[in-house]
Amino acid sequence: MDGANIYRASHSVRRSTRESKGSLRAHSSAWRDQQGRTWGGSVTGDQGMDVFSKSTRDEDDEEALKWASLEKLPTFDRLRKGLLLGSQGGGLNEVDIDNLGVNQRKNLLERLVRIADEDNEKFLLKLRDRIDRVGVQMPTIEVRFENLNVEAEAFAGSRALPSFVNFNRSIVEGLLNIFHLIPNNKKKLTILQEVSGILKPCRMTLLLGPPSSGKTTLMLALAGKLDPSLKTSGSVTYNGHTMKEFVPQRTAAYISQHDLHIGEMTVRETLAFSARVQGVGSQLELLAELARREKDANIKPDPDVDIYMKAAATAGQEASVVTDYVLKVLGLDICADTMVGDQMIRGISGGQKKRVTTGEMMVGPSRALFMDEISTEKVLLISCKK
Repeated sequence: MDGANIYRASHSVRRSTRESKGSLRAHSSAWRDQQGRTWGGSVTGDQGMDVFSKSTRDEDDEEALKWASLEKLPTFDRLRKGLLLGSQGGGLNEVDIDNLGVNQRKNLLERLVRIADEDNEKFLLKLRDRIDRVGVQMPTIEVRFENLNVEAEAFAGSRALPSFVNFNRSIVEGLLNIFHLIPNNKKKLTILQEVSGILKPCRMTLLLGPPSSGKTTLMLALAGKLDPSLKTSGSVTYNGHTMKEFVPQRTAAYISQHDLHIGEMTVRETLAFSARVQGVGSQLELLAELARREKDANIKPDPDVDIYMKAAATAGQEASVVTDYVLKVLGLDICADTMVGDQMIRGISGGQKKRVTTGEMMVGPSRALFMDEISTEKVLLISCKK
């Protein structure tokens, strides 16, 4: 064999050796890739997905069991219980509506209305959607007044001046007038004459007029809080019912332009006291009907919205979620623990007192709010809410 043949033979051997090594490396790499995919897919990927999906399924099953146990309770017992999300972001826990703690109420409102200007409308839409979903009709109010006249009797000229002589003279003349011994010297003063109008539900009406034109008297007449000494005629009806057929003070609320508060009480205490005095009205019956229809339709409400509505329908609470909600919406949460104050005690500002006066009526069940100069801009509003 010559040198050329020897060179070709050795070159062929080296090439075949390299090809065999490359083939072995390729087979080894393919085997490792296949095993990696097999083990990685079965252990790392599939097992990881199975763990997370199993955890999610367990949480859903646990939540479903809690809802099922809650729905087995009698109706009015079910309205006293709810499922509340834990403070640490855990699962839902069953809570007693009557015994909600301060932190629980705070966390609930943070989830519902974190920023009042942005989240309040979203929260109200959630409430509305829950009610409309099962077809519950909320009660509405339409106020009609026709040919309303209000007259007063008053002294004129110097006789009307608040002096000591006039005071004693009025007492004596009043006693003599009772026995009809002397004629009445008072003159008739017409405050409202032939006033008619309609206040539609879910509408806000702006009442404008010059000073001493009878704006406050009109609102007092519509709210059923006129002074008995005034002579009235005409009709004021709520959904076609006259004032004698029901108690208007339980349906309508008049918010005075004068801020009368107990200066030693804090803002939170003032609203909480007002809420306990006014009660919850018919909210409990409406919530019971809502819960019954949701149970029949197998609908699970939003837990936070459910807790809020149940707390709003629970009477007799010293501190309720509704009070905290009104404080937040009116921007009074920053001074909730500050005394209201008066001429002798330093307290909140004048604008904040106006909002406290409004909040005292908002925490109650009244569905018609007659607001007299509720803002510092001297705007008079009549608000009929649904």
